[in-house]
Amino acid sequence: MSTSTVVVGLQWGDEGKGKIVDLLADRHDAVVRYNGGANAGHSVVIKGERFALHLIPSGILHKGKAAVVGNGVVIDPDWLARELDGLHARGVDTSSLVISDRAHVVMPWHKAEDELREKWLSEGSLEPIGTTKRGIGPCYADKATRGCAVRVGDLLTPGPLAKRLESICRLKTAMLSSIGGPDKAAYTYDHKATVDLCLAWGQRFKQYIQDTSAMLLDLQQAGKSILFEGANATLLDVDHGTYPYVTSSTCSSQGAAPGAGVPAASLGDVLGIMKAYSTRVGGGPLPTELIATEADCAMGDRIRQKGREFGTTTGRPRRVGWLDLVVVKYSARLNGAKGLSVMLLDVLGGIEQLNVATSYMIDGHPTDRITPHADWLARAKPIYQTLPGFGDLTKARKKSELPRSAIAYLDLIEATVGVPVRFVSVGPDREQTIEYS
Repeated sequence: MSTSTVVVGLQWGDEGKGKIVDLLADRHDAVVRYNGGANAGHSVVIKGERFALHLIPSGILHKGKAAVVGNGVVIDPDWLARELDGLHARGVDTSSLVISDRAHVVMPWHKAEDELREKWLSEGSLEPIGTTKRGIGPCYADKATRGCAVRVGDLLTPGPLAKRLESICRLKTAMLSSIGGPDKAAYTYDHKATVDLCLAWGQRFKQYIQDTSAMLLDLQQAGKSILFEGANATLLDVDHGTYPYVTSSTCSSQGAAPGAGVPAASLGDVLGIMKAYSTRVGGGPLPTELIATEADCAMGDRIRQKGREFGTTTGRPRRVGWLDLVVVKYSARLNGAKGLSVMLLDVLGGIEQLNVATSYMIDGHPTDRITPHADWLARAKPIYQTLPGFGDLTKARKKSELPRSAIAYLDLIEATVGVPVRFVSVGPDREQTIEYS
């Protein structure tokens, strides 16, 4: 492994990044979350016990490893408190958690605006984006516009915070009550109550808050290794995803340096995480989605149930499709992936024939590349290669124990994407991971 490793999703999220971060944490000195918020969910299974993490890096499950929430993350304090309480109840030591003082705070009005915006779009001529309604987008918007933003470090400065919130509460009340319908009281933000809430958050989290950029630069200078944990995934990247059906942050490997506060030149290895099939939550195109026929719907539901394809954050059923290597190749190139981790391969066990999209037909022309705009991708028709299926993989622990048909499936991935497979997941538990190459 290089001194630093970036773990990034190559599809539409939910690829299983948390499991790989957990696997690699012992090989690094710190684990850093660099983007997103409580709209992301990473699941880790250790000896049959499942942990669902949303804001706290998966490295928290490794004693003695610094678990850093970087400045590029937006933090919902209520959600963070629940997550900490849940870990404490299960005996997990969270003393290694560190939160950037420059991370932005998801305030109550951000969630209200998110929900109102989705409702407005659904009632109009446009489609809703399909957000988690966690306030992520509005928080990032305030970060960019600056005047109404609250950062984690502000929670520790009572005087300046109170002065800042006085203007913000008035503005947010005026804005949201004007579009919120008859229940204006629901969108009225009392200044004193909001100050008290923020100061309570500051007291709860002050032991974790520091300048994480300086901390990480010191670790790098001392020759320590850092694992950068991306949330969401490349096809949800605000610049390079299937816009506008994307999230609000830079989910690709390019977001690691600014989202953690380290030099881009210090980032080493990039490991791309992909499912053995495709899933997506919310709106936007999914070219290989299994919905065209009754048989397709049945196959999609079979994969959904076996793969537990329900959102870690929302519980929503995920849309399911065959593996799309056109988008995986695009993402691998964009991120500079040097290795692949193929997750949930075992979920396809028992299916007689497997389809894999290796190119598209778009407006009457074949192509093996994508243009990451929702309208373009919605017109793309997948061109499939069909491969024989395989049986149960859950007991395999090394490459030689995989059936030939499973290896042929992985060979096609490597040949099409042009990046070697390093890890293969054949079950939810930490031990059910094959170091492939």
